[in-house]
Amino acid sequence: MSPLRLGFILAGIPLVVMGAIGTVLLVQGDATNARSTFAVGVIIAATSGASVIYQVERWKLLTQSLIHFAIMLCTVLPALYLGGWFTLNAPTDYLSVFGIFLVAGAVLWLVFYLIFGVIQPKMQAKRMRS
Repeated sequence: MSPLRLGFILAGIPLVVMGAIGTVLLVQGDATNARSTFAVGVIIAATSGASVIYQVERWKLLTQSLIHFAIMLCTVLPALYLGGWFTLNAPTDYLSVFGIFLVAGAVLWLVFYLIFGVIQPKMQAKRMRS
C-alpha cells in the first residue's frame, strides 16, 4: 500500500471516530467537551497520518522531519489553540502554547528517534548475529 493511501487511512479512522464522539457531545449540549474532542481527533489524525512520512526511504531523516514538522504546525498547533485547553488572553499566551508545542515536539521526536533510530537497529543487528 502506498504511504499516501496508508496516511489517509491512519488519519481518517481517528478523525471519524473522534468526530462522531464530538458530534454526540455537541448534540447533548456539551460544547466544551465537543470542541476538546474534535481537537484531540485532529491531533491524533495528523500525528498518525503523518507518521507514514518516515516510510519514504528515499528521503533523508532531515527532510522527513521537516515535512512532519510542517504538517504538525498546520494541524496540531491550531488544534491546541482552538481546543480550549489554554487561556489565550494575551499574545504571550499564544507564544507560551507555541513554546509548549515546540518543546513537546522536540522531546517526542528525540524519544522516537532513540527508540527507532538507535535502539531498535542495534537490537536487530544483535539478533541477526545470534
